[in-house]
Amino acid sequence: MTATTRTVVEELLRRIGQDTPERIAELYADGADWKLDWPQDEHGRADTPWIRARSTRADAADHYRLLAEFHIPGQAATEIERILVDGDEAVVLGEIRQTAKPTGRAYRARFALHLTVENGLVVRHHVYEDSLAVARAFRATTGI
Repeated sequence: MTATTRTVVEELLRRIGQDTPERIAELYADGADWKLDWPQDEHGRADTPWIRARSTRADAADHYRLLAEFHIPGQAATEIERILVDGDEAVVLGEIRQTAKPTGRAYRARFALHLTVENGLVVRHHVYEDSLAVARAFRATTGI
């Protein structure tokens, strides 16, 4: 029997909060549709290399590895406000609080994470977040 969408989403969130990138990546299907809703040109990627399209389990592990590398450990929190589930679709709403390691700037960003689960694995991972808050925290100057 395949795990329910809610069960997979809750396990994914638990692993994101506690496990290694490889354990998190086990919940993603190879070939997953992974997108982050960020401006393509004006905020650049050098400051935020984890923000890019991905599709494999190795890509997913790399995403979580880079997130950890570019943020200060122990200065982060995520508040999950709601998980909405409809069949194999789920939306997670909340807010992240992090501190950028290169600049020492803290930021808060509201987010919506749209997931699709098939056969117990995440096949779609689309993130919509406050990209401006993240970009400002990582820029050497605050002129954005």
